Formats: sequence, C-alpha cells, structure tokens
Amino acid sequence: MTSWQDVEQAEPEFAARVRSLFDAGRHKTIATLRADGSPRISGIECEFADGQLRFGSMPGARKGADLRRDPRFALHGPTFHPEQGKEGQWPGEAKIAGRAVPAGPVEQGAAGQAFLADICEVVITHLNPEATMLVVEAWTPQRGLRVVQRE
Repeated sequence: MTSWQDVEQAEPEFAARVRSLFDAGRHKTIATLRADGSPRISGIECEFADGQLRFGSMPGARKGADLRRDPRFALHGPTFHPEQGKEGQWPGEAKIAGRAVPAGPVEQGAAGQAFLADICEVVITHLNPEATMLVVEAWTPQRGLRVVQRE
C-alpha cells in the first residue's frame, strides 16, 4: 500500500503543493465506479492525517457501496479558475487516484465507513509562468515524478 507519507518522503515539495491545493477548500469531488461499470461523481471531504489520506462515506451512500465493490477512485481537489491577466500565477489543481482501503467506522461526526487511500497516482496541472503551456506533474510509486508541458 502506498500511503500519503510515501508521497511526502519521495517528493516533499511536490506533496506540499498537492496538499496545499487540496486544503484550499473543504469540498472535493470523487469518482467511483457503479455496479455496471459506469462512472459516478460525488462530493466528498478528505483529510491528510497520520501520514494517510482519509475519506469517508455516510451509511447507505452509493459512493461507499461503489468503493466496497470496486475500490478504484479518482479524487479531485477544489477547483479555482485562473484570474484573467494573471494566468501564470494560477496554482493549478490537484488529483489523486488509487484504491480505497476500508478502515472501519468514521471516528468523528456522523456514522459511516472510513477509507484510507492506497495511492496509485498524484497529479498537479497548472500553467507555466508565461501562461503559454499546460504543465502536468505526475507522480506514481513506480515512475516517480514526471513533468510534461503541452501547448
């Protein structure tokens, strides 16, 4: 299992930027797979704690049922648009994909199922300082960090 701590140890500066993007807003979006294989998008909150990325699902929620049946997920941090005229200062957006590992009941708040992320990929997309290229920074446990720029 690849934990958030593994990402932090492998690429501390990159991990700090990812976490900052995720922490910029409370509400995130998670993609799961329905029983028929089609995608489902749901709102979710998550937290980075004790070297883990954690999230949960309320009792009876479809996303929890999806994750128990097929643990694959993609989590998208809060989104903010680039400011006109300051596009090169846009911090970008972050995404984390992996497998949800059941971690027992939610410890605080409403009842529900807690999950830990077994991380497969972490991505930041942003613009270069001149705002002429899209920059995609992607980390995986197998390849490490790679950076690609596209016009």
